[in-house]
Amino acid sequence: MLVDGDEATASYRVRGGQSVGVRVPEKGLLPEERPVPLIFEDEHILVVDKPAGLVVHPGAGNPSGTLVNALLRRGISGGEDPLRPGVVHRLDRDTSGLMVLAKGEPAYSRLVRMMSARRVGRAYRAIVEGEGLPRTGTIDSPVGRDPDNPTLMAAGVGKQAITHFEVLASAAGHAMLRVGLETGRTHQVRVHLSAIGHPVYADPLYGSPVPGRRLWLHAERLSFEHPIGGESLEFHSEIPEDLRDSATGLDGSLALW
Repeated sequence: MLVDGDEATASYRVRGGQSVGVRVPEKGLLPEERPVPLIFEDEHILVVDKPAGLVVHPGAGNPSGTLVNALLRRGISGGEDPLRPGVVHRLDRDTSGLMVLAKGEPAYSRLVRMMSARRVGRAYRAIVEGEGLPRTGTIDSPVGRDPDNPTLMAAGVGKQAITHFEVLASAAGHAMLRVGLETGRTHQVRVHLSAIGHPVYADPLYGSPVPGRRLWLHAERLSFEHPIGGESLEFHSEIPEDLRDSATGLDGSLALW
């Protein structure tokens, strides 16, 4: 659904004077040749290390050139949305790191249930702005569509969202965190950290953009039981070089790899 030309969720409440439309793809999804690092693959699932700058699936403003287009030939499938085959969770365009995708309806359905039951472990590394964070903390605040701007998310509205964090180091008015999710709302980490006064470094939406730097957020760990075989799986992604350079540029003591 589009509200005033911007993509919005189906639950968004339209206000008087707003225009509403839908985007109908002219063609089905097409596979594209685009390199994406594969961490794990079998007949049921794929685990990838998504590069920054890559949109997960087609949508408003991104009809092609997505992670989904790049993985179609590898058999991703499952779910009712034809533009999101096999996608059980997402990362923002400028967030790098680990994602699992399904290759068939049985794996997709079970992964979705595991996500809902909070049986998928997801840990991020982030650098945030500001000082004075406690060593550990939990942010328990709903996250949903911003009632004043449907292109953004906001804390205090929407569905339950829980984020845990641990401070690994602090210096020069910034802190490096390890962040864990119990829920997976859109922009959850970014919205929650901004809501407590510590936005992610170089976040153009919920903090302050920094010329030449991207959002300092990386999905570094992913753990779950295989949706078909049941074996425990755990994956780790190294911090990308561009984020390492950003951290070192702020203060060398933040470079904890």
